[in-house]
Amino acid sequence: MDSIVPFSETPIQYADINGVKIGYRDFGAGEPILMVEGFGATMDNWNETFIDVLASKFHVYTYDHRGMGYSSDNNVSHTIPLYADDAVSLISALGYGSMHVYGVSMGSVISQQLVIDNPEKVRKMVLDSNTYSVRIPETKNLLMILEASAVNSSAPDGIRKEAQANLAWNGSYVGLSDINKDVMLVVGTADILTPDSVSVQMAGQINGSWLVRFKGLPHAGYNTAPVEYGENALNFLEMGVQQPEKISDNSVLNSASIRDHIINFLPELETPINLRSILSNIIPQF
Repeated sequence: MDSIVPFSETPIQYADINGVKIGYRDFGAGEPILMVEGFGATMDNWNETFIDVLASKFHVYTYDHRGMGYSSDNNVSHTIPLYADDAVSLISALGYGSMHVYGVSMGSVISQQLVIDNPEKVRKMVLDSNTYSVRIPETKNLLMILEASAVNSSAPDGIRKEAQANLAWNGSYVGLSDINKDVMLVVGTADILTPDSVSVQMAGQINGSWLVRFKGLPHAGYNTAPVEYGENALNFLEMGVQQPEKISDNSVLNSASIRDHIINFLPELETPINLRSILSNIIPQF
């Protein structure tokens, strides 16, 4: 695969939406994909190899949330619905009626809100490192980080506002069952921030969804296995509509039909998971 122009050589472009200026980059050609970044990160933090893989077949757009990186801010309170509306407005500003959407971590939360509120703007969707609420027992580590970040006076203003928006979010669980799109959920089985059990619950709410679990990989596993994550996304985005097999032997899945794959990318971890090392990949300032 030929390398796409690296981030440092790709110019920042800007779109004026919702009273702010949103910085973005684009790579490749083909059907468009909007990449929705996670908490505390900017578009500079995407893994270049991962973006290269996606851009080999699709027109990939990365961008910064308002108040982060190359994007400006205003005096409006930050909320998850506002971030989702920014994404919707960016899709329109870029000249598209709809896009594929790939959201990771907080970007998954934003993407869920986007497709629930504006389903017409989404073609297919990949949700990576997921939760439907930050206030469930499974995401206690994530909640701890958000609560600390929301009151950390030394943290950048944009990070504090993102944390506050996450803490104020009402969640998406009820709305997941209304999603009528091709959706794939991706998660690592060693994710200690948004454990894979949460993605299993979500897959049970989204009828006909796909669930791919990478054995032994952490939160935002595309940083660890960028080629495998990228090729997995390409396989899903390029395939025709297929009705997944029904799994009937697990009550967690409710009545939804999903196709669940566990990819044995890595052996079971032999050393303890270091929360700080994981966070350094998610929150550069941590």
